[in-house]
Amino acid sequence: MKKYQAVSFLVLANLFWAGNYVFGKYVVSEMTPIQMTFVRWLIAVLILFPLAHVIEKPKWAQVWKRWKILLIMSLLGIVGYNVLLYEALRFTTSLNAALVNSMNPAMIVIFAVWFLKEKIALANSLGLAISLVGVLLVLTRGALLQVFSIHYNHGDLLMLLAITAWTFYTLIGKKLGDIPPIAATAVSATLGLLVLLPFFITSGFSYRLSGMATMGILYIALFPSVFSFVFWNYAVRAVGASQSGVYLNLLAVFTALISLALGNPITLPQILGGALVIAGVYLTKQRTVAKIETQVSG
Repeated sequence: MKKYQAVSFLVLANLFWAGNYVFGKYVVSEMTPIQMTFVRWLIAVLILFPLAHVIEKPKWAQVWKRWKILLIMSLLGIVGYNVLLYEALRFTTSLNAALVNSMNPAMIVIFAVWFLKEKIALANSLGLAISLVGVLLVLTRGALLQVFSIHYNHGDLLMLLAITAWTFYTLIGKKLGDIPPIAATAVSATLGLLVLLPFFITSGFSYRLSGMATMGILYIALFPSVFSFVFWNYAVRAVGASQSGVYLNLLAVFTALISLALGNPITLPQILGGALVIAGVYLTKQRTVAKIETQVSG
């Protein structure tokens, strides 16, 4: 992998995930979390399998032999995170959900050090702290004390479960170095569909979706579901779970930029927060690039 390729993958993954929040607003109002998760991955697997076959040419029998660990990843990242996220938004505000989500990079770092014995350099720790402050500036519009005054409800607890699921999905993904990422995502998504199928059948799904909802689910199925997951899994294997996790802070910045492009105003604290996030990610990237260069030269 080229020295900046993993970094580019992490940035693009978060850009596409940010678009998921924008288009998801048009879909959640017409579909339940179970329905939305099932449909997006049903469309995604139709793309993932041919894509994996052309690009990676995997030995499918060997991939399916790892079905147990892929099922665990499916329950965590394909089913768990998405269903919990959409369910959380039924009870809490987007601000509360985003604030809880901003804890994800720190959680990944802590668990990566704890379980995977990854070493965190001082620059990485500093970058993480700066990025977290930047995210809080973006989300609170400069009123950082809101973090301590917000009342956390049932939805906030669900969001906490969601990022916990994503943390372990990321950590386990590091252990799949022998399975091509696209093939792993395809099989994992298929297993997730099998788990969701009985719930989807009994959910009373209506095929009469509005034009915006149809566009939204197609976007979510292609970019966040296919490209983001593939890019994320490639990058995690190259740079580690803890350093990849820091890039999740870019999600809030990209969400703000997309909102601005759609005509929504953006404030000075949001601009400053975005700058801090970029600075924090830059500090993290220094060790990331050095690590990749060592792998390439070796």
